Amino acid sequence: CGVIDPDSIEEYIARGGYGALAKALTQMQPAEVIQTVRDANLRGRGGAGFPAGLKWQFGARAKGDVKYVVCNADEGEPGTFKDRLILEGDPHSLLEGMAICGYAIGAHHGFLYIRGEYTLSIAQLEKAMQTAREYGLLGKGILGTSFDFDVEIRVGAGAYVCGEETALFESLEGNRGEPRIKPPYPTDYGVFGKPTVINNVETLANVPPIIEHGADWFKSVGTAKTPGTKVFTLCGDIVNGGLIEVPMGTTLREIIYDIGGGIPGGRKFKLAQTGGTSGGCITEDQLDVPMDYDSLAAVGTALGSGALLIIDDSHCIVDVARSFAKFFVHESCGQCAPCREGCMRLLQIVDGFTKGTGTIEDLDTIERLARVMYMTPMCALGQTAPLPI
Repeated sequence: CGVIDPDSIEEYIARGGYGALAKALTQMQPAEVIQTVRDANLRGRGGAGFPAGLKWQFGARAKGDVKYVVCNADEGEPGTFKDRLILEGDPHSLLEGMAICGYAIGAHHGFLYIRGEYTLSIAQLEKAMQTAREYGLLGKGILGTSFDFDVEIRVGAGAYVCGEETALFESLEGNRGEPRIKPPYPTDYGVFGKPTVINNVETLANVPPIIEHGADWFKSVGTAKTPGTKVFTLCGDIVNGGLIEVPMGTTLREIIYDIGGGIPGGRKFKLAQTGGTSGGCITEDQLDVPMDYDSLAAVGTALGSGALLIIDDSHCIVDVARSFAKFFVHESCGQCAPCREGCMRLLQIVDGFTKGTGTIEDLDTIERLARVMYMTPMCALGQTAPLPI
């Protein structure tokens, strides 16, 4: 991103683009591709951190003549826009990653599910797909081999819950976006009932350099359990807002004060919300926690999609909590009672605090409700709704 003209497939190829796809198709067996991704320990960059290579292995082993690759570009997490800028600035890296995944698992068709608000991203992708087909890099007989793979775009209608993989499948099929009961898991029963591997934009964009340079090269950056880099979006009360890419394990203190330029107006840091609205909160005494999946989980928060909301001491924490609760009420699909009723009840209780009618007993109610919501909803939207509160 920022080095090549994203409209030019020639500039992408000139910097080694599609070389990884050529290497995979001509020098590697599908099992070797999967093993390389497993050896690199590439973990999903969409939020859950599930090992991509393991998911691909499940997809390759699944029985069925028809399989699909799905890219989740439904970036609905407030404060997150990393995938949008990857799509706008380097669209061919995603297409190449999807084609490599298709070869590895035995799929010949991919779906790119993207939120409708991303008009520039959609335009860039459509242009990239067209030029890739003209160059023989998508479609029938890619690079003169017997491998066929093509991608089509499906535009979402802006529902946050459709970032959940099975709700995304339902929406992609033309249904109301509501999560499915799991199991069966997507690698056995995914979109249109076929085995499906679904990965996030950033995850798939990491695949070509891993195939090109090898697993050891990828693991030379980041931490032992979470190698590679992470793209974060910095927003809120910070001098340098925007997009950054840093090694996994970089501390929040480094990100805020060395890269982000600190808090504007000389104000004091109050908290950072990591992983978007469904993530947890980090206070000042946790600023030196490494930003990786395991370290953040140990302090009760999550890396999530990479959104970092920085909040200074001018904000009332009760108002902040209320805005989080209001978001989940708006975005709950309403399919299951623990989320549908629980999100509304959370908002009512927090609303009571803002109006001066809250009680100490309400705090106990929030804790009990949070435990129930963490255990019982059908998907992560309801399970994570109480976390920031």
